[in-house]
Amino acid sequence: MGSVKDLRIIRQPEPDKAGEGIFTFSDRYSVFDWGEMPDLIPDKGKSIAILGAHFFELAEKNGFKTHYIGMDSEGKATRLGALRSASSAMCVKIFNVYRPPLLPDKTYDYSQYKGISRNYLIPLEVIYRNRLPEGSSVFKRLKSGEITPSDLGLDAMPEPGSELKNPIYDVSTKLERTDRYIKWDEAERISGLDSKRISRLKDMLNQLNNLITEEFAKLGLVNEDGKIEFAVDESGEICIVDVFGTLDECRFTYEGMPVSKEVARIYYRKTEWFEALNRAKEKDRQNFREICEKQPERLPSEFREAIADLYRYCTNRLTGREWFAGVPELKESINVIKRFI
Repeated sequence: MGSVKDLRIIRQPEPDKAGEGIFTFSDRYSVFDWGEMPDLIPDKGKSIAILGAHFFELAEKNGFKTHYIGMDSEGKATRLGALRSASSAMCVKIFNVYRPPLLPDKTYDYSQYKGISRNYLIPLEVIYRNRLPEGSSVFKRLKSGEITPSDLGLDAMPEPGSELKNPIYDVSTKLERTDRYIKWDEAERISGLDSKRISRLKDMLNQLNNLITEEFAKLGLVNEDGKIEFAVDESGEICIVDVFGTLDECRFTYEGMPVSKEVARIYYRKTEWFEALNRAKEKDRQNFREICEKQPERLPSEFREAIADLYRYCTNRLTGREWFAGVPELKESINVIKRFI
């Protein structure tokens, strides 16, 4: 399906009926829209799947609709409480995906979303921002003039590391070759959602942001920002899809240190590959990977294992079960990571 997980379709979705599929979360990872990187992060797939299931089940207890059915265990959908050991496979409902075609003028045609009211993936990634850490895309967009502080509800230009008085709710495209940040009026125009559903989307994002924040606060972690994806289900209601609240979908910090795949981003920002990648994106946003002059290097093995332990630790602690044995305390893994970034 993508750079970090695969989809096996059990039953195709129909125009008015959801299908079924199995997500298999791999140990692959991606940064900067590159796609699959040269390393695998051990146990990352199982960690993300289990923690994703934890948040889906928690969301359902709080009244949200999701596409989650259960974890795949010997061909059966099983809730976490009955799962015997860690699994990387999740049973989910799947909805119709309408990919907007790229036009000759390099814009995308979203006209097929007009008149659609149910059973489809919303072609947006919705982002919450509680802080603006160094490296946040917000600073690049502010510098280029793409957005202004007032667009974000701010009175002045923010500094890296700023804690926001109120969360910022941002939105980008989901099904284009490269994600593109847009404003909410364009999101409404291209997505097939009316203003009432856009308001519902923002309200859900706010509540889920609070849910994630409360969970990770139990570990002493700060929820900096994250993304959530949604669909409109068979009954016309908005439901949560993909996964959310994981170390891939969010950025967390512990005493100022990143606890997510952000540590890999920081490492790669110091490399020649990252400089070449930015040059390629400036030349051609659609085909930047093909024209990039450098390839990403592999991560040092000790650094890679410490990243894996971040994933294992958070999954063990938040679910209250030892899915992964022998995981060091969080500070030990962070001390290793500090040496590299």
